[in-house]
Amino acid sequence: MKKSIIILCLLLICMLLLTGCVPGGGANTYDDPAGLFWGIWHGWIAPISLILSFLNDHHSIYEVYNTGFGYNFGFYVAIISGFGGISIIRKGRK
Repeated sequence: MKKSIIILCLLLICMLLLTGCVPGGGANTYDDPAGLFWGIWHGWIAPISLILSFLNDHHSIYEVYNTGFGYNFGFYVAIISGFGGISIIRKGRK
C-alpha cells in the first residue's frame, strides 16, 4: 500500500512538471515557432495535453505556431512510437 502511494505521488509530480511544456502554453510564437524536437515532445505528452484541453481552453494538443513539416514529422513519430510501444509491451506479456 505504501509503495503504491509513493508511485502515485511521483506520477502526480511528474504530471505537474510536464504541464509547463504543453502546446498552446505560450512558449512558442509566430517569430519563434516550434520545430522537430518540440513536435516530438508534444507527441509524447499528447495524452496529458488532451486531458488539459478538456479542463482549459488555453491548451491544445497541437502547437499552432510550428515550422511545418519538421514539427509534424516529430509529432507523428512520437505519437506512433509511443502508442506502438504500448502495444508491443502488451503483446510481450501474453
